[in-house]
Amino acid sequence: MDSSDSEEGILISNIDDIKPYQFEPPRRDKVEEGASVQLESEDSEFSDSENNQYHADGMRTDNLAWCDCDKCPIMATNDECLCCREVGPIDEKLDEANLPCITKHERFLGNCLNRHVIEVSLYEYVEYDGPIDDNEPINELYRHIAYRRFTRWIWHRLGKGRRKVIPSCAVTKIREAFPSEEYTGFKYARP
Repeated sequence: MDSSDSEEGILISNIDDIKPYQFEPPRRDKVEEGASVQLESEDSEFSDSENNQYHADGMRTDNLAWCDCDKCPIMATNDECLCCREVGPIDEKLDEANLPCITKHERFLGNCLNRHVIEVSLYEYVEYDGPIDDNEPINELYRHIAYRRFTRWIWHRLGKGRRKVIPSCAVTKIREAFPSEEYTGFKYARP
């Protein structure tokens, strides 16, 4: 028996030890007014597309049953009605820091709401993405940079055309820090 045969035997025995779904996040149930709403945690390898959803098919714009952090407002669309506790990588950061909401995390406050940090990130953004229009509202730019910083902090690098929905509690805090008269909301990347 040569070494390649023994390696195949090891690989086959390891395949036999695989247990399906062993790393899947547990299903969470939440009850409101006697009705059960099924919510599933997001996997960190979750791929965004219009067919994938972070939540059950129910209308989230009608109530706050989906919010576990008690800081989320109702947003304009079902996709935007997302609690920080429903997103796997964010929930892990909250558990590590023993916090109820991502908006209370010191890194969120320092990286996404600090005007001086956002201003420095704007210089980098302009360097790589070109000049900005002189008439561009500064709060809109700061908000855009804050969303990018939040995404970088949580998911690191997503790549071109890949987008993630930011939880409504975080979006609301960023909008409060850098307000405008109207907001665009989340949009999927164009193919």
